[in-house]
Amino acid sequence: MFGKVLRRIDWLTILIYLALVFIGWINIYSSTFSDEQTSLLDLSTRSGKQLFFIIVSLVTIIVVLALEANFYERFASLFYLLTMVSLLGLFVFGKTIAGATSWYDLGFFNFQPSELAKVSTALALAKYLSDIQTDLRRVKDQLYALLIILIPALLIIPQPDPGSALVFFSLVFVIFREGLPLYYLGIGFTLILIFIITLMFGTIWLTIGLSLLIVLFFLLKRKTLKVPIIPIIIGSIVVILFSLSVNFVFNNLFEQRHRNRFSLWLRLEKDPEKLEEIRKTIGYNTYQSEKAIESGGLSGKGFLEGTRTKGDFVPEQDTDYIFTTIGEEWGFVGTATVIILFSILFLRLIYLAERQKNGFSRMYGYGVISVLLVHYFINIGMVIGILPTIGIPLPFFSYGGSGLLFFTLLLFIFLKLDTNRLKENF
Repeated sequence: MFGKVLRRIDWLTILIYLALVFIGWINIYSSTFSDEQTSLLDLSTRSGKQLFFIIVSLVTIIVVLALEANFYERFASLFYLLTMVSLLGLFVFGKTIAGATSWYDLGFFNFQPSELAKVSTALALAKYLSDIQTDLRRVKDQLYALLIILIPALLIIPQPDPGSALVFFSLVFVIFREGLPLYYLGIGFTLILIFIITLMFGTIWLTIGLSLLIVLFFLLKRKTLKVPIIPIIIGSIVVILFSLSVNFVFNNLFEQRHRNRFSLWLRLEKDPEKLEEIRKTIGYNTYQSEKAIESGGLSGKGFLEGTRTKGDFVPEQDTDYIFTTIGEEWGFVGTATVIILFSILFLRLIYLAERQKNGFSRMYGYGVISVLLVHYFINIGMVIGILPTIGIPLPFFSYGGSGLLFFTLLLFIFLKLDTNRLKENF
């Protein structure tokens, strides 16, 4: 039975997974290396602990592949419910690390239920969307699907862990893939754009720009084209009202550290000297990571030869900022290799998802893609300075037992579902 699974499984995806995990572990070892370190298997070091969790993840893969594929669909709702309970339990029994109460202390292992929640939410969403009674043309069903995503996000934000909460909203793309009208996506991107424009230029300039666009539209439109005026007026009023609320939200609901990161990202400070000072204080992590990657050049300084890595210039270099170690020690060649591996992985997963005959398998596959892609895009974006610092790990790379274990679980459940595709054809 298990031999048939091994013959059917997608080995290209597994090889990419193993390559990413190995490269990640090598760079964790490098970023935490010290002269006192004597053994790769020393569990008192971060590289030793990560190696232990790599072994645990490999055992988890065997368990995942050994279970029947329909097990995951049958118990998806139960997994989701238990995970939500574990998130609620953090408010009573949680352990606080770096200001966030996101972990359970299990002794040697700190368990982070938000990582498991990504798996269970992707399963629950796929289960609901694949139900024969679900019709995304109905507003009620659209709201239920969004609620599945919203509940874990709302439980994670107060920890506080807005970065992890943001990842859950990536699962909205699964709903769009299955038929949610695209105008919802347009509304979402429009609100984000208005938020950013208001912060950068203010409501007055946004109103002037909006007015000019409307005038230009009416001047250039064809005379035969009839455009209803009232919806345009109502839409403009909504945009302006939303813009007026932005400063209140930004100044009263955002924490100071979040405002500082947006100020740095959007260059809200106009004085070049003050902006540079912000980069070296508030944006210290990003500033140092940019310098470390820049110093790597084409081929890097060599394994264990990164001066900024050895000097601990970049905080959290084995977790959220691990990509800087690759940039400094392996240069453009190393970073390009990692990006290519991730790109091939995403393209392969899209191919696997599209070939599924079972709706649950396809939808879960797109859930896996959404979660991994958002992690990858945000992590590398913040490390190279094009996105604000949020604090989420690079999949299969960053140090962390919970992260590696549940990213592995997320991926290999889908690979198990894919092996069942051949049975469904008969």
